[in-house]
Amino acid sequence: MILVTGATGNVGSELVEALLGAGERVRALVRNPGDAALPPDAEPVGGDLNRPESLTEAFDGVRRVFLLPGYEDMPGLLARARRAGVERVVLLTGGSAALEDMTNAVSRYMTLSERAVRASGLPWTLLRPRSFMSNALRWLPQLEAGDVVRVPFAFVRTAAVDPFDIAAVAARALLDDGHDGLIHEVTGPRALLPADQVAVLARVLGRDLRCEGLTDAEARAEMEAQMPAQYVDAFFRFFADGTLDESRVHPTVREVTGRPPRTFEQWADAHADAFRETRAP
Repeated sequence: MILVTGATGNVGSELVEALLGAGERVRALVRNPGDAALPPDAEPVGGDLNRPESLTEAFDGVRRVFLLPGYEDMPGLLARARRAGVERVVLLTGGSAALEDMTNAVSRYMTLSERAVRASGLPWTLLRPRSFMSNALRWLPQLEAGDVVRVPFAFVRTAAVDPFDIAAVAARALLDDGHDGLIHEVTGPRALLPADQVAVLARVLGRDLRCEGLTDAEARAEMEAQMPAQYVDAFFRFFADGTLDESRVHPTVREVTGRPPRTFEQWADAHADAFRETRAP
């Protein structure tokens, strides 16, 4: 039995499908099992990763776990998993974990999560994906309003990766031998600017779209309306100050899965219906 945390999220939902497709038994950790949109063969289970004592049922009979970062008592959570008989953990973090910058809120929680896994006594694999291609879905409200997409950090190239590919690497790390103690840097095949992604969407949708960069002040105000200020500061340090480079392309997806990572064009084609539902006035 494999436990997938964040089972309805961008990566978790893809991973549940991949594991079921490989014939594995999958238990999906969700907050409300009765309301979760899961494949019929997945077993929903409730629990709160911030409360390890709530995970007794979730860990029962589980041997491998896909884990998200950033929870309050990661050492306690992992100790409970080990006592329950878990034999392998695959942890999802991100490129900023490598910075080990304890003054940066995002780098800090990812670093602490990785340290907890390393110290847990469990065999582990770390996945450090770069920006998700699915972040482009955040542009849907703008595309409903018109043909201009305004973005923060318009000058920053990222080797964004399809969550489908992150899940494919996670599945192999969970199922195959040879991944214990490894850090998999997971990227897409090319580093793109936001304007490059908008141009791809324009071709896919047949719309005359334009990308414009927000000023730092505009970007900060927009981001602070969506997340705590400490995380806004973290992203400004990453991308405005340049402490994090997400432009480097890694061969991990091909090496682990035997096929190349999906392009942004492929991601956009696969999700075109979500964008086609938007109509500029």
